[in-house]
Amino acid sequence: MKIVVVGAGIVGSSAAYYLARNGAEVIIVDKLHDGQATAAGAGIVCPWITSVENQSWYTLANAGACFYSSLISQLTEDGESETGYGIVGAIAVSSNEEELNTIEQKARKHQEETPEVGEVVRLSPIEAQQLFPPLRDDLSAVLVTGGARVDGRMLRDALKRGAQKHGAKYYIGEASLEVVNGKVTGVNINGELISADSVVIAAGAWAAELLDPFGINISIEPQKGQIVHLKLPGQDTSKWPVILPQSSHYMVCFDDSRVVVGATRETGSGYDYRVTAGGAKEVLEEALFVAPGLADSTFIETRIGFRPMGPDILPLLGPVPEIDGLIVATGVGASGLTMGPYVGTLAAKLASNEKLELDISPYHPYRTSLKVQ
Repeated sequence: MKIVVVGAGIVGSSAAYYLARNGAEVIIVDKLHDGQATAAGAGIVCPWITSVENQSWYTLANAGACFYSSLISQLTEDGESETGYGIVGAIAVSSNEEELNTIEQKARKHQEETPEVGEVVRLSPIEAQQLFPPLRDDLSAVLVTGGARVDGRMLRDALKRGAQKHGAKYYIGEASLEVVNGKVTGVNINGELISADSVVIAAGAWAAELLDPFGINISIEPQKGQIVHLKLPGQDTSKWPVILPQSSHYMVCFDDSRVVVGATRETGSGYDYRVTAGGAKEVLEEALFVAPGLADSTFIETRIGFRPMGPDILPLLGPVPEIDGLIVATGVGASGLTMGPYVGTLAAKLASNEKLELDISPYHPYRTSLKVQ
């Protein structure tokens, strides 16, 4: 079976890896847009202490978090150990004890159903600061030891290399769909027609452009995120936990004394690929309010990503009924690195006509505002 995957972010790369590893002939096509969300993302893999109250979202996010164990094992088998993934724990921080009580209760409920949650521990401000020294000294916390972080660029690249080791071919350029008698037959790329039995559209915020010529409008738009990378010279940050204040901002640490703080959520931004003074101010103020110990860190860079946002918090995942053999997998939004690898695998299974272990009807691209004109 020959399958083309359009888009080589976290969803597309995961789909390509699964397909190639399972014997399909795979072609990956990517435009290398500035602002690919995966390239900017520092992923938090911990859906168990989130404030999101949507069961369909949690089902997919939880499955995505649990999927990492097998995915990392498979990549390791294929010689890909540089993934940026690590189980370092995650702590929800607050000065409001009642707020933390609610978070703790929720985490313990999830713990009963999901062993991957790990231990759930209530921390005093001193204990929280011992785990993440820059924290403000009045913040108590709830620690979930199973929380993890991942570097989006590193994982994406490991998945692409893994797919290529299993025979996948990689093209750079802009793809357009070839459709004959209501069935997708391949893509046009750089003037070359590449035939295929199925096509997976995993082009993130740019996915709608591929369907526009066929009068199909999927509800996807870019949401700009600006994310700041800081460095703490001489500090070993490799085991520092993810920090989750009770806002849309966060802190994620990596092995090279780096602390990533973010991020803005600029709905309606279009593809404005600029670091703005207001965006930088928002991110740094939020970070320093929670972790004033970062004030003397070194500013490294600001990355920009355009999250693919659907009509609600759920991704768009499923077949396009009017075009046989065409699968859409996008709209993962701010949860891209939590659920993206798993969403990509589900899309791959759809493309190769495999049975799914999960009911994807809540995520179908036609569920709300997709319509044929």
